[in-house]
Amino acid sequence: MRQPLSYPWLDLDVDDPAAPAIAVRVDIPDTRAEVPAHRHRKGQLVFALGGGVTCRVPSGLWMVPPHCGVWIPGGMEHSNVATANGRIFFVYIEPGAADLPERCCTFSISPLLRELIIELSDRVEGDGARGELLTKMLLTELPRMPVQQFHLPISSEPRLNRIAEALAQDPADRSTLAEWANRIALSESSLARLVAKETGLSFGRWRQQLHLIVAIRELASGKSVQQVSGDLGYGSVTAFITMFKKALGKPPAKYLSGIAQNGGSAFVA
Repeated sequence: MRQPLSYPWLDLDVDDPAAPAIAVRVDIPDTRAEVPAHRHRKGQLVFALGGGVTCRVPSGLWMVPPHCGVWIPGGMEHSNVATANGRIFFVYIEPGAADLPERCCTFSISPLLRELIIELSDRVEGDGARGELLTKMLLTELPRMPVQQFHLPISSEPRLNRIAEALAQDPADRSTLAEWANRIALSESSLARLVAKETGLSFGRWRQQLHLIVAIRELASGKSVQQVSGDLGYGSVTAFITMFKKALGKPPAKYLSGIAQNGGSAFVA
């Protein structure tokens, strides 16, 4: 069950033009939490130190596993769903304050940048000089981070969006391409062409990408490989591990361990 995520920073003007960067820490309780669709003038980095976050923008779903961050440009509508017991940081960055992309992307987060974000979020009134130094270092370091491209493309095409919504609600749905085509009154070949045109992926690869997003999010929240395998409708744990390893180069446990040890550098598309 998702609970609305409270906004402990409501007293802050995150769009204050006088502040080049504002960092806020949010500790998620023992239930999954959601920030509904919204937008702000500043760009936003969503960083997870523990647990995972799924960010939704009009063009796709982006996964924020531990020690990685998703960049959302200013003015773009987005929503966030965080796993239980997560440690989430939102960093709001003034347009033009750093050389950052004008599109969504996933950044690896170095140990140095991680500590800068944590320190800036803990900043208190009266340490202005130190805060300015932390902000300057953060804005210098962030654009240097490796960019990853792990996300699920979502089209505004109504029929494809309907399938995406259904799979997001029930990722264990194993309906074939032909069955999905029948549901939306298309031929199998027409649906295959539509998915490829709108997402750049085959239907099977597109659905697998969704499974990977869900798997990393749930594993990061503490679920076992066995639980996640069942949630995604795999007939065996071995089949799930094989899929995961083929897609990401490592089995689930080693993959998440690598992220934690290397500050996000194990995160690959």
